[in-house]
Amino acid sequence: MNRLLRSQVLLSTLGLGCVVALLATSSTISHAEESSMERTITVSASGTAEAEPDRARITSGVSTEAETARQALTQNNETMSKIIDELKTKGIDPKDIQTASFNVEPVMDYSKDGQPPKLRGYRVSNQVIVLVRKLDQLGDVLDDVVSAGANQIQGLTFEVSKEDTLKDNARKEAVANALRRAKLLAAAAGAEVGNVLQISEETSSSGPITYAPRLAKAATASVPIEAGTSTLEARVTVTWALK
Repeated sequence: MNRLLRSQVLLSTLGLGCVVALLATSSTISHAEESSMERTITVSASGTAEAEPDRARITSGVSTEAETARQALTQNNETMSKIIDELKTKGIDPKDIQTASFNVEPVMDYSKDGQPPKLRGYRVSNQVIVLVRKLDQLGDVLDDVVSAGANQIQGLTFEVSKEDTLKDNARKEAVANALRRAKLLAAAAGAEVGNVLQISEETSSSGPITYAPRLAKAATASVPIEAGTSTLEARVTVTWALK
C-alpha cells in the first residue's frame, strides 16, 4: 500500500515538472516571436508642382436638322468636311483630329392635347476632338471652327504635355512631407525613424486644375483664352522601420 502511494506521488511530481517545462518553453517561444516582430510606421502624404499648359483639346461639332435623314446627313457632312479642311489648312495634323461621336435621331413634335407625337424630321450630330499643340494658335482655331459652321463647342481643356516628368518635383515633395510627419510621430512615441521598407504612389487621371488665369498670347487676335497654371499633384505612402 505504501509502495503504491509513493508511486502515485512520484508520477504526480513528474507530471508537474513536465507542465512547468512546457510553460517555460512556450514563454521562451512567445518572447522570441515578440522580439522578431519589427516595429514600423506608415505615413501618406502629397506634394504639388506648378506647370504652364502647353496644349489644349477642343471638342466641337455640327448639329443639323432636315425633313429626311438623308438631307440632314448630307448637310452635316458638308459642314463637317469644311471644318476639317479648315483645320488642316491652319496646320492641324490629321492625326490630331478625332471623331468623338456621331448620332442620327428622329425629331418628334409632341402636342399638348394628348395626340400621338408626329415625326418632324431628323437630327444628325457629329463631334470631333481637336488637339491644338501650339497655344498661340488656339484663339484662331476656335474662331476658324465657328466660322466654318460649327454650332457646338462642348469643351475646352488645357494639358501639360510633359506632365509625368514635371510631376517629379511633386513626388519629391510628397516623400519629404511623409518623412517629416513620420519623424514627428516617431519622436512623440519615443522612437526614431529607420530604413525605408516600402514606397507606393497613388496614380490618378484627373485633369489639370486651372487657377491664377492670365491672357494667352493668341487671345488678343481672336477668341479670348485664359490658359492659367496647372497644379500637378503626387501622393505617396511610405513605410519605415522604427528603432
